[in-house]
Amino acid sequence: MPLDFSLSKEQEEIRELAHQFAEREIRPVAAEYDEREETPWPVIRKAQEVGLGAAASLPVEYGGGGLDPLTRLLVLEELAWGDAGIAVSISASSLAATAILAMGSENQKKRYLSVLCDPSEVHLGALGLTEADSGSDSLALRTTAQKVAGGYLLNGVKQFCTNGGIAEVQVVFASLDLSLGPAGVAAFVIEKGNPGMRQGRKERKLGVRASHTAQVVLEDCFVAEDARLGLDASRASPGRGAVGALATLEETRPGVAAAALGIARAAFEYARDYSLQREQFGKPIGAHQAIAFKLADMATEIDATRLLVWRAGWLAAQGFGFARGEGSMAKLMAGDVAMRTTVEAVQVLGGYGYVKDHPVERWMRDAKIYQIWEGTAEIQRLVIARAILGTRI
Repeated sequence: MPLDFSLSKEQEEIRELAHQFAEREIRPVAAEYDEREETPWPVIRKAQEVGLGAAASLPVEYGGGGLDPLTRLLVLEELAWGDAGIAVSISASSLAATAILAMGSENQKKRYLSVLCDPSEVHLGALGLTEADSGSDSLALRTTAQKVAGGYLLNGVKQFCTNGGIAEVQVVFASLDLSLGPAGVAAFVIEKGNPGMRQGRKERKLGVRASHTAQVVLEDCFVAEDARLGLDASRASPGRGAVGALATLEETRPGVAAAALGIARAAFEYARDYSLQREQFGKPIGAHQAIAFKLADMATEIDATRLLVWRAGWLAAQGFGFARGEGSMAKLMAGDVAMRTTVEAVQVLGGYGYVKDHPVERWMRDAKIYQIWEGTAEIQRLVIARAILGTRI
């Protein structure tokens, strides 16, 4: 039969490695980093050492681990099962890397991806797309790139940048001509230490608090000609950056979905185990239909989500693309299921679910962002609708 849901022996081993890492290295410190809102540098370094960092999925020729898209999703689910915030800190550099892979010349890929794949030291990447007035309308940018001798001067403020201000490699989208709208968008790579780039306000967040989120401020930030992403600096054209931005978001959505799935699974497993231990009215609460049906719904939705996530990973691995919005389907479903599952997990624990003695309240806080970032649930529905209806909406 051509349909096969089994994983290869190597995939099973990598998933087990990721699960053990999450269990031994992430979970014991998750609550501490959530409380302190600090970047978990020691955990990021350990993840890199065992081959689970952001470089794991980058091509071997640039120093990466060469994991295929589906195997990378298995890893992301397990890391987020450990803790979503720490998982983001470990994996978020792949956003910048994906943009460079999508738009960069061969020389640019070798130059910048080798930094992110440095085996001797952790170097983070960041992506600067969102601005204060451009959230879902992601290409309505006010950040400008003015052509000057030898390169460009960038001015503007990027909002909600994961690793913003602490990354070695920052990909920034800016407009060459505001009057052109999306057609004027271009992409640039800015390296840490550039005097025209600085970190703005570091955000205090509801969830995923172990990941660093900050503004990136650009003030007459000079970027050399060869740091503009495109076919190459001489042939890059306005609008190339817009295509690259959308391609980056499309390609990374299954990874976001996999992380949301990990949160949902963690919450379900905790609620299930609690329901078998906690007794009310003379028997475990899991034996009461009101609780048992909640758990049944959780398990069903989690399995359905995994099928969507795996399908998206398989399509990407085969090079088929997402003709019907399959990446958005996975991300939409996973974000909604993570939110529903964590809310219900809190409900199963009752008052204990609302206090920090149990992790379900943290997972509920973490889950919410997966309905928002890299395209809100509403935008995912729009992407899917356009894919199945054409451009008639």
